[in-house]
Amino acid sequence: MTKEVILTGIRSNAELTLGNYLGAVLPMVQLQKEKHESYDLHFFIPDLHSFTTPVDHSTLYKQTIDHLRTFAAAGFDLNNKSTKIYRQSFIPAHSELFTILNNFAYMGELSRMTQFKDKNEQADTVSSGLFTYPVLMAADILLYGASWVPLGDDQKQHLELTRDLALRFNNKFGETFVVPHEWNKQLEFSHRDNGVRIRSLSNPTKKMSKSVDDPRGTILLSDTPEEATKKIMSATTDDLSEIDFDFEKRPGISNLLQIHSLLTNQTIDQVLELWRSKTSYGDLKTVVSKSVSDFLGTYHEKLAQISPEIVETKLAEDEAILNERTASLLFQAQKSVGLRK
Repeated sequence: MTKEVILTGIRSNAELTLGNYLGAVLPMVQLQKEKHESYDLHFFIPDLHSFTTPVDHSTLYKQTIDHLRTFAAAGFDLNNKSTKIYRQSFIPAHSELFTILNNFAYMGELSRMTQFKDKNEQADTVSSGLFTYPVLMAADILLYGASWVPLGDDQKQHLELTRDLALRFNNKFGETFVVPHEWNKQLEFSHRDNGVRIRSLSNPTKKMSKSVDDPRGTILLSDTPEEATKKIMSATTDDLSEIDFDFEKRPGISNLLQIHSLLTNQTIDQVLELWRSKTSYGDLKTVVSKSVSDFLGTYHEKLAQISPEIVETKLAEDEAILNERTASLLFQAQKSVGLRK
């Protein structure tokens, strides 16, 4: 019996942060551990998506490899038999199916996508690639018959568009694509309804982002323990007297407590047993700094053991397999629209 497919990925448009590690890398490692026996897992780098927003093209290839090295260093098993890793641009069927699906997507529904609207309001140079990006994302998903697509809240509209395109195509040409499960089921499946969101150390009302120029508020995975310590010790907190956890009223101090809990494998309640009602923010920052420093030291050691050649060899193997597998569904779609007989 064919196993259902779980598909997920992460862009390689910038260097990964501690926030990416705790909010995206570790959940993916856990997902593989929990699901590999019952599902096929497709983990890919959507490198064609990477330059829908500004990117340093000279480092893009290296960042793709380094991102996968990070996942391996975090415990993601590159050689798991139920897991395939690949780069979007190395599977031409992604782009070919995108071209077909683009003609079944409507300008109105694409213009309502929140990410495009937000970027379009901020600049006059937003690319058409960002406008059609959700269609390429739909091709990424439908090409492999993925039922499960663990996503963040900001991708909800894109999942809905994927479902709409699959149903639209199937209704016109017959059953061609597997329709991914709807949003609420996806949340239940991936436990993302309470996803981790690490905040900026300098502006804790915003997330720690690899795509935002926020050097004081962002801990990069390449930072030394000393650099990370300096950032944490200068982190923005508040002027209240006692330590407590409340992201609505006290995002800065709550962010530090959350980072410490995740890096020490404790619940927030366990951390609060030691810190609630204490008044020394400096002592808390010192403890959080040590947990981050210890993590970075261990992470750098593990990363050094994962060579780029190990990752590239695995990518080449899986991409060869998937180029063969995707040919059948792409041919079916081409035949449906009259491109093949």
